[in-house]
Amino acid sequence: MGAEAAPILRGVSFCVGRGERVALVGESGCGKSMTLLALTRLPPTDGAAISGEVLFDGAPLRGPHPRISYIFQDPMASLDPVMRIGAQLREAMAGQGEHQGRAALDGRITETLRAVDLRDPEAVMRSYPCELSGGMCQRVMIAMALLREPDLLVADEPTTALDATTQADVMALLDRIVMERGMSLLLATHNLGLVANLCDRVNVFYAGQIVESGPACEVAEHPRHPYAQGLVAAVPHIAAGGVADLRDIPGEVPSPREIAARCRLKDGGWSCAFRPRCPKAAQCERVETCAEIR
Repeated sequence: MGAEAAPILRGVSFCVGRGERVALVGESGCGKSMTLLALTRLPPTDGAAISGEVLFDGAPLRGPHPRISYIFQDPMASLDPVMRIGAQLREAMAGQGEHQGRAALDGRITETLRAVDLRDPEAVMRSYPCELSGGMCQRVMIAMALLREPDLLVADEPTTALDATTQADVMALLDRIVMERGMSLLLATHNLGLVANLCDRVNVFYAGQIVESGPACEVAEHPRHPYAQGLVAAVPHIAAGGVADLRDIPGEVPSPREIAARCRLKDGGWSCAFRPRCPKAAQCERVETCAEIR
């Protein structure tokens, strides 16, 4: 007999309003990327058992949608290394450009590449991914997402593997584009400090659950859950005294099977998955929720 299935996500529920910017924040393995993939049943979630529903403009969402575009984590892994950038961008427009000639289609692509601050779009289109920097490839991925003129832009760790300066440039670019085009943004990131000035609301993920939600500035400045407090404390500051002052959260995110074995209760509920790493675990017996601990 096979082992009992271990849920990857548990009770995840949130909404993104029109023109709103919402962040999912947490360590690697907390369930952020899986949540984003599950929205439109992208692999590997297309073969998973999912309860509940996703609504888009009030209608059930059961697969990819033309008004939802994704920016994935690693542009070098997402771009085909043996295809020129122009060919990949034209492929992304499949189904939208049949009524346009090649020149008109390429004109729209070059215009979009300029909009993401690529100064020589014609040269970029002739290039292979290996001929571009990481920051340029990420801008290509943003342009690819924008070509379909989405209402919702889903960005999964869009600054992964980029240097600090390029990360800041890419986030500023996303901020400007989303604002100019009136799109909604759903952003996954490790860095709670990063979203304070970019997003309207934040959902803090831990071990497949949302442990704290609220306005981004409020959660970043006054986190209530011990895990959210740990994330805020781990953000490096220029005024800090050096490596010795860097903070971390001891331990690591448990696997779904560990959580199922340790946290599943007999009544069907779940105990706190963060307890083994929590500096305030001794107080748990005296409060109803972790968020009440100060």
